[in-house]
Amino acid sequence: MMKVQRKIYRLIAGIMAFLIVIYAGISAEGTAAASESTSNQKRLAIIIDDVGNDMKGTAEILAMPVKLTVAVMPFLPTTKKDAIAAHEKGMDVIVHMPMEPKKGRPEWLGPGAITSNLTDEEVRSRVEKAIDDVPHAIGMNNHMGSKITSDKRIMSIVLDVCKERGLFFVDSRTNFRSVVGELAVSKNMPPVGNDIFLDDQNSKQHIRKQMDLAAQRAIDKDICVVIGHVGHSGMNTSAVIRESVFRLQGQVEFVGIGDLVREVWDWHATPTLPTGNK
Repeated sequence: MMKVQRKIYRLIAGIMAFLIVIYAGISAEGTAAASESTSNQKRLAIIIDDVGNDMKGTAEILAMPVKLTVAVMPFLPTTKKDAIAAHEKGMDVIVHMPMEPKKGRPEWLGPGAITSNLTDEEVRSRVEKAIDDVPHAIGMNNHMGSKITSDKRIMSIVLDVCKERGLFFVDSRTNFRSVVGELAVSKNMPPVGNDIFLDDQNSKQHIRKQMDLAAQRAIDKDICVVIGHVGHSGMNTSAVIRESVFRLQGQVEFVGIGDLVREVWDWHATPTLPTGNK
């Protein structure tokens, strides 16, 4: 009887050891897969322009359950309120710098705009004042600006000020002849640029199509930067983004533009001048 019991115990022990090995292998595979999945995460950075004037869709954008980037125009009624609210919700804040376009109404620019008739000193002064007016700004992009972003003299000054203050610059790419990317590289700054406009047509169907293009680009190229707006298209844009958060879950990760700047371009701000807007 004792011999039979010992054989049974040995059999049970063997089975248990076998099961432990199998479980450990499955667990290791799962951990490796999770690690690979994390490292290969496809990232989508959505920048929302024209914040700062209490325009349609602002509240909806600030209530999003994912991290977005809010581009806030300086010197407007809700500039500071919106920038602070976005920062408190964990979103990235950048300055939405008004710049002269090739075509367009001057009143669309907003106060403190960079125009081609400014001297070097005036350009520098306006950029510095805009940075000071937007709390928690970590970067800047251009509002309109198809004329200015192709002007090496002016954009060189703009980028110099940004770098001095610890900000990066995102080229909204309103002009295919933009010099921003090459200037950024020459100044050891990240050449960040917009890939897709979400709401160049104000319909949910079009914005949804643009979101799908953006997600596919992120899947194909690992990252994608897109721009949407509050205001005229604000309600449609915010509605499509919210539905896309759930529709694209597991396919892309929604991140701030600052995350991409740090992780993709390995750029870390080293300001040489004090930044009083933090």
